[in-house]
Amino acid sequence: MQGLLHRVSPQALRLLVLVGVIALLVIFFSSQIENYLNGRLFNRISSSVAVMALVATGQTLVILTRNIDLSVGAVIGFSAFATGSLIAGLPDLHPVLLVLYAALVGGAFGVVNGLLVAYARVPSIIVTLATMAIYRSFLVEYSGAKSIATEQLPQWLTDFPNMQLFSIGDFQFRAGFCAALALVVFVHLALSRFRPARQLFAVGSNPEAAHMAGINAQRVVFTAFVLSGVMAGLAGFMFLARFGNITVVAGLGFELKSVASAVVGGVNIFGGSGTVIGAFLGTILVDLIETSLVRWQMVSEFWREAVLGALILVSVATDTIFNRRLASLRAARAHRVALEKKEASA
Repeated sequence: MQGLLHRVSPQALRLLVLVGVIALLVIFFSSQIENYLNGRLFNRISSSVAVMALVATGQTLVILTRNIDLSVGAVIGFSAFATGSLIAGLPDLHPVLLVLYAALVGGAFGVVNGLLVAYARVPSIIVTLATMAIYRSFLVEYSGAKSIATEQLPQWLTDFPNMQLFSIGDFQFRAGFCAALALVVFVHLALSRFRPARQLFAVGSNPEAAHMAGINAQRVVFTAFVLSGVMAGLAGFMFLARFGNITVVAGLGFELKSVASAVVGGVNIFGGSGTVIGAFLGTILVDLIETSLVRWQMVSEFWREAVLGALILVSVATDTIFNRRLASLRAARAHRVALEKKEASA
């Protein structure tokens, strides 16, 4: 076991454990819920993940820098409503322009958050807690107490999330899910291969060392919040396409779910480590639990929020213990190797 810990990276171990937990949950709920394992479960969860995976990806970028974005739910709601209002008034607008508009709306909110956190040096939890309320109030004022109805939207938009690209048996891989997965993979590759993107890890791991290495930490934090806003804006577009009917409470509660998805997925809440692939798997885990609890009659669906909170606590505690244990094992191994070299040279 100790040999495995030394050969496999901590992030890979976290991903393997997460996949195992998802598999165990599927086995457990299949024994509790009649007709649980079928294509409809996959299709339902993948449709939901298509929205949340985008938010969790943006949240991951922020958490990597030792910050947090609690305004994402309000940004999703405003972006969804603003995008719906635009396409309802201009039904012939090109789809690419509509997606860009949603991203720009979300990015604009991210700029505000980034300026306050990175340059005004206000703690992110204070800034985004305040802007969460402010952005939601903007939505109420902007909407004029009206709603966007599905009938106001063009057919291509409402058909997009459920448009089947291909299928494997009863498992349908739909356009919304595949688009979200492609974006998650793109961000993962950027964080893995693109040197400027790696600065997110450097700033989150050790801001002082990053500054000494010539990294502009303020710019990195600002960029993370802007990208979080962009991802929330894209999630707003996906939310609009999936549900059609948009009210002033759109996106409510996505703050907790995005944080839960990232932390459960192995993203260190103290910054510096984690992957968007892990956050994606965390999104699947959170949605799997939510969907299953609704169908599991032994537990009230009102416990869903409590389960999410418990997941965050357990994940943070487990991650802390895991990192300490791994560090002690590697230190002991390094000490043993040094002693063996010393004895051999003697």
